[in-house]
Amino acid sequence: MNMMEKFQEGIERVLVPLASKLNSQRHICAVRDAFILSFPLTMAGSLMTLLNFVLLSPDGFIAKLLRLESIIPNLADYQQIFSPVLKGSADILSILIVFLIARNVAKTLKADDLLSGLTAVSVYFIIYPDYVFMNDVNNLSTKFMGAQGLFVAILVGLLVGEFMAILSKSKRLEIKMPDQVPPAVARSFKVLLPIIIITLSFSIVNFLIKQVSPGGLHEWVYTVIQAPLTQLGQNVGSVIVLALLCQVLWAMGIHGPNTIAAVRDTMFAEAQNANMLYVAQHGTAWGAPFPVTYSGLFDGFAAYGGSGATLGLIIAILLFSKAKEHKSIAKLSLAPGIFNINEMVIFGLPIVLNPIYIIPFVLAPIVNILIGYGATCVFKIMPPIAYGVPWTTPGPLVPFLGTGGNLVGLLMGIVCLAVSVLVYAPFVIAASKAAQMNDSEKELGEGAI
Repeated sequence: MNMMEKFQEGIERVLVPLASKLNSQRHICAVRDAFILSFPLTMAGSLMTLLNFVLLSPDGFIAKLLRLESIIPNLADYQQIFSPVLKGSADILSILIVFLIARNVAKTLKADDLLSGLTAVSVYFIIYPDYVFMNDVNNLSTKFMGAQGLFVAILVGLLVGEFMAILSKSKRLEIKMPDQVPPAVARSFKVLLPIIIITLSFSIVNFLIKQVSPGGLHEWVYTVIQAPLTQLGQNVGSVIVLALLCQVLWAMGIHGPNTIAAVRDTMFAEAQNANMLYVAQHGTAWGAPFPVTYSGLFDGFAAYGGSGATLGLIIAILLFSKAKEHKSIAKLSLAPGIFNINEMVIFGLPIVLNPIYIIPFVLAPIVNILIGYGATCVFKIMPPIAYGVPWTTPGPLVPFLGTGGNLVGLLMGIVCLAVSVLVYAPFVIAASKAAQMNDSEKELGEGAI
């Protein structure tokens, strides 16, 4: 047995039973099923992102390649047709998730699932950042309604689902209505007191949190995460730490890139601008003053398909997985994934809180950052990535275009994609076996019934 087979056997021995147990745990199930149920809307938003930023944006990869702006005047104006789809999908993802998680938990515990979900949405906005009064109108920020608010949404959904199940089963808190009262009214009154207790309790907790962090729970989470990052310096270690944090946050349901954006941009903007100025003056990326930048290493080598190098995951699933559901998601995700749009994979499989996929999701980008660092700074077989490249550029082309057309850069891009596939492959096989095991258990359970 060779080393690869031993590694695969070890993964299966440890992760498949763990995944099987976790997948039957009600909180994990509630979160997983919430993301799966929201998948059609996530897919719709991803397709609109693909259309808007690849074809209809002047900086989009296809738009630049075909020079669509010269063919279609005011190309970017047509984004207005498709942008509203994002407002009804990706931009309200946290609201959808908080409802679905609370509903799933309550359903498992035989409580009122619909009213639990509605209560969770209510609580989410109870602890949401306050209105901002401008021009005689109260304005509510949308900052935490999308993926950026997912961590709090998951937490609220789980807690409300549990509390509703506990409180609604208390006979002392139940208000019984006469038989002639319409069922919908009787249903609402039955859990009226539990809902009042839950909303009031969260309101008190929110008040106490605001005494410490005026921005509320959302801003407090951000502050706790971002504060340590300001101590990092501009070196490959800082790129790895930021990338690691970005991936871990995504795995927890927090939008990683947005969370670290302020710190990342502050740390590397000057270096990236200096590199662009250098290539503008010298016409080459060789000798760029800052070979280590976040965009040069992470975007250039480690984000093919989006955060987590998920283009490698998609290819690995298509090549190695026997789980039909996973293959279907991979096929749907391939086109957006080529252009670095990966919400369908992150929320469709999902990767969030997935005990098997979290490991390669974190590992693959780190490995590729080290490969890129070795190629540009250690062995110096290619120049640093210094030219600006649209974020929708297909992964392996980023180091080619970002170095001004260096062929070694193209080769290293292909190598990094291949490495991503290899990193994901054993975990994809393990996930496939875990899915087959779960399907077998379901069939046995149905047979017993």
